[in-house]
Amino acid sequence: MLSSHPPLSAIPLATEAQQQVEHVWSRRILLAVAARSPQVVTETLYALMHETPSWQATEVHVITTGHGKIGVERLLDQAYGGEGWLSRLCHDYQLPLPAFTPEHIHLITDDDGYELDDIRTRSDNTHAADFISQVVRRLTAFPDTQLVISLSGGRRTMTFYIGYALSLFGRLQDRLTHVLVDDAYFFLPDFFYPPPYSQWLTGQDGKPFDAAQVEVILADIPFVRLREGLPQALLEGNSSFSASIKAAQHQLNNPMVVFKSVERELWCGGELVPMPPILIVFYVWMLQRCQQQRPPLHWRDQENPVLAEQFLQIYRDLFGSRGSYHTVAKGLQQGIGKNWFEERKSQINKTLKQALGLGKATPYLLYTYGQRPATRCGLHLQPEQIHWSEP
Repeated sequence: MLSSHPPLSAIPLATEAQQQVEHVWSRRILLAVAARSPQVVTETLYALMHETPSWQATEVHVITTGHGKIGVERLLDQAYGGEGWLSRLCHDYQLPLPAFTPEHIHLITDDDGYELDDIRTRSDNTHAADFISQVVRRLTAFPDTQLVISLSGGRRTMTFYIGYALSLFGRLQDRLTHVLVDDAYFFLPDFFYPPPYSQWLTGQDGKPFDAAQVEVILADIPFVRLREGLPQALLEGNSSFSASIKAAQHQLNNPMVVFKSVERELWCGGELVPMPPILIVFYVWMLQRCQQQRPPLHWRDQENPVLAEQFLQIYRDLFGSRGSYHTVAKGLQQGIGKNWFEERKSQINKTLKQALGLGKATPYLLYTYGQRPATRCGLHLQPEQIHWSEP
């Protein structure tokens, strides 16, 4: 019986995800959004440090607005002629100081590069969404990194966008977190983390408290990872937030293939998938068999006409018997061989993944059925999902 689901090898296993998280990454990046409360940076680092095993950042990045910049600069050394709060935390707990300079503070800008003082208008929201998603995309582009995002300190729009951006671009090893402290300690100018010694401060309620006794809780927030559904060009480019959302939505839609015979174009899920003629012919061959509800194919199958002639007939129908046709026909004089067959399948799947992204490409891939040495090749598509645009 043919399965309508992708093979298990196409689905990340829980153990793989756990291994990704437990791996010690050479670059461990904390990214936070901060508006009025830069304390979330040091509070999050404090909480991560106390995890088992301890997680220590190698660099810190903060996204903020013009109004939030002054507060964030309190984390920097020499910002006010003294030691910044980040250095104080590392000194108190004997931690290596992560990289954090003015270049690590990302001020949200508009299309013309002007900094936004705040996020209030519809236009501000669009600029913030695009800016935040691009920062997350860049920081997740390096394979040797793990990104931990804290969404506790920004405006609600900022925290929404950074969480959504991680859902778009996040990998197995990346985390989304939210740091929690009692309301009495919010926005206090002298409380950035519980120190390892007694320190008495005054809370929002006017009552004194020992900062060393404050409980800081870090909650992990589960999120859906849509990265594998994005085309490679989107992951490497400078696309807007809305374009990224549109691309991710494609992978959730009902799969549909359209082959335009006049243009010799293959469209999968509304996206053009460029292929050289030999791969186009092979894929159209598989589409025809799928729509005719014929069984998956083994390169040794005995059919009439023989497999090589079936393939060449489609080639002639689409591209004629000129040009590279004779080269292809000469190579198949002895029939279709294993290496030739497997190579076409591999090249097609690679092309689909590059054009569509793994998630969106999954319904359109050529799958292996059965067990070796009698494995067969075919599509998981249903006949009604295949359409032909005839002249």
